[in-house]
Amino acid sequence: MKVYKNLYIGDTVKKPGKIIKKLKQYKKLPDIYVLVCAEDNRQLEVYHSLMLQQWYYKENPPAILGIAKGQEEAFGLIEKIAQEAVAATGQADLMAYLAVDNPDSFVQK
Repeated sequence: MKVYKNLYIGDTVKKPGKIIKKLKQYKKLPDIYVLVCAEDNRQLEVYHSLMLQQWYYKENPPAILGIAKGQEEAFGLIEKIAQEAVAATGQADLMAYLAVDNPDSFVQK
């Protein structure tokens, strides 16, 4: 599982390292949502953590860019990333801003 070096973490998330460890072990985390990079359309997507327990994601783990507690907080993280991207580059190209094409942007956890 690849995790973004500058992982975005929701305000109400406690112990993100422990959550990443549990995600890798495919444990049930009913209130956790993750921001992932959709490889086919180069967009951010919000997944409920239980979705990662499906066989497809076990064989093709997504790149995790953020962790949130609750769906509303996950969408808030996307809004935060978009605001940062526009402030830094003047564009709303989130994937370019996050440099998801650069392998150094991710850590194998």
